[in-house]
Amino acid sequence: MASVELLMPKMGESIMEATVLTWLKSEGDTIEQDESVLEVATDKVDTEVPSTHGGVLTQILAQDGDVVPVGAPIAIITTEGEEDSTTSAPVKETVSTPAGQPVAAKAAATITATLEKPVSGRFYSPLVMNIAREEAIDMAELERIPGTGKEGRVTKKDILAYVATRTNGNSANLGNGAIVAPSTPVPVTTPSPAPVVPAPKPQPVSVSAGDEIIEMDRMRKMIAGRMVDSKRISPHVTSFVEADMTGIVNWRNKIKKNFEAQEGEKMTFTPIIMEAVVKA
Repeated sequence: MASVELLMPKMGESIMEATVLTWLKSEGDTIEQDESVLEVATDKVDTEVPSTHGGVLTQILAQDGDVVPVGAPIAIITTEGEEDSTTSAPVKETVSTPAGQPVAAKAAATITATLEKPVSGRFYSPLVMNIAREEAIDMAELERIPGTGKEGRVTKKDILAYVATRTNGNSANLGNGAIVAPSTPVPVTTPSPAPVVPAPKPQPVSVSAGDEIIEMDRMRKMIAGRMVDSKRISPHVTSFVEADMTGIVNWRNKIKKNFEAQEGEKMTFTPIIMEAVVKA
């Protein structure tokens, strides 16, 4: 017996999640491959999800109404196979390391971990960090390199010059003989928090006798959410510019008959306005 995960399928290029509407099968039911197991809803379509394997529906992981990302497990199916390719534990491989390398590997791992956690506010570009990892330079040593870039940042030229002197056995001096002094950390300014605006309290809705309150369905909620997003994201600004079109109107009235007879199309104001906008 083996267990496989039923994943939320991708139902479109722009679909990133789906809502579980209802399960067509219950835990313990026997299902066939390609048999519909549940119904899901997306922003564009409601559809049924078929089973990728035949077997027994052992466990339901997503309940009705849950919003599940594409690729996330929604159920577990027990099959007749001998090996579980989806949920099997990863096999740990033992790699033999030649003598003399464990210490270097451990040191490189320590340096990598140290570089991932800068101790000051000094900025290092990804290129500089990669060179530091390759050359086994830890963060403490990296901070001692004087930078010639903006705000004292270490550039590629700075770290390569340091590596060259370091390779020659003189990691404390640069090529010009200057002692490497600890750089002054660049002060990090913390922006002041924005004032918290209290959210408006919803006003109670008065319900009269005989009124019926119907809860919005999924589609209505989605439409309401999109309308709120449109108001919040889109700039609601309208601009008007007036122009005197008297000359253009007179010119069009003069040539429109000959133009239509020659080209077979009517002369409208659209191409004239488009040309003016392009040249503006």
